[in-house]
Amino acid sequence: MENSTEVTEFILTGLTDDPDLQIPLFILFLLIYLSTVLGNLGIIGLILLDSHLHTPMYFFLSHLSLVDFGYSSAVTPKVMAGLLPRNKIISHNACGTQFFFFVGFITVESFLLASMSYDRYTAVCKPLHYTTTMTTNTWTCLTIGSYVYGFLNSSIHTGNIFSLSFCKSNVVDHFFCDVPPLLALSCSDTHVCEMVIFFMVGSNILFSIVVILISYLFIFITILRMHSSEGRQKAFSTCASHLTAVSIFYGSGIFMYLQPSSSHSMGTDKMASVFYTMVIPMLNPLVYSLKNKEVKGAFQKAVGKVETSVAFTF
Repeated sequence: MENSTEVTEFILTGLTDDPDLQIPLFILFLLIYLSTVLGNLGIIGLILLDSHLHTPMYFFLSHLSLVDFGYSSAVTPKVMAGLLPRNKIISHNACGTQFFFFVGFITVESFLLASMSYDRYTAVCKPLHYTTTMTTNTWTCLTIGSYVYGFLNSSIHTGNIFSLSFCKSNVVDHFFCDVPPLLALSCSDTHVCEMVIFFMVGSNILFSIVVILISYLFIFITILRMHSSEGRQKAFSTCASHLTAVSIFYGSGIFMYLQPSSSHSMGTDKMASVFYTMVIPMLNPLVYSLKNKEVKGAFQKAVGKVETSVAFTF
């Protein structure tokens, strides 16, 4: 260790070295990122502007969109830069910053999803008590708590990972600074670090999944007791879309982090990472909002106001 040199910058290998694929992938990821930005910021704008959407459900949706925009922005621009010549280097501090915000936002999202499922449970199973249960203080505290815990969790993980010594190599076999490739570069004993990651990630995922599953269990029981077949079909369709997105989100997290580093395949990890860093933030506005009649109505009203304003100007 006395003759080793501590790493001050990393080289991200990216998704591919094939020059024939780099430009098409750059264009693809640019389109995905633009869709993510427009979709999520558009949802936030609609919810802020339309007073009919100032309810707990849409409050959570606005923050979910903000979080999706946040963790996509922490990763995707650097991924696109890595597909261009001579843009694969990232400093040690920039790597730590990217890791901190990515882990923070991804943890916040997991708890927001749990909060949203509790909100839906209250609305479907206890509609008469909804306004007294989901008060402004309740949904504000749930959201603030998600952010506080998310970034506290991120601080612990960032300190845990970046307190290790990186002196083997500075080549990160990934397209962003993530746990498995960083652990692979460390010349320190990573056993304790891996145990901390496994315990914390496992606890976070377990808690969120238990809240979601219990909430939906009661929702399904309530739906089955409904007399209207049309109401049941609509409710089941909504739950299926939500649970599909939740399954992708948590499935990729479990696949990535709840296994020993020795069993990781970087090629497979990269493909899984594309889903939860780029695809999921792009799809969430569609899954949670754009299929919703109230959001569609708010969008149509906003477009109508813009058209009226433009017509009046001319």
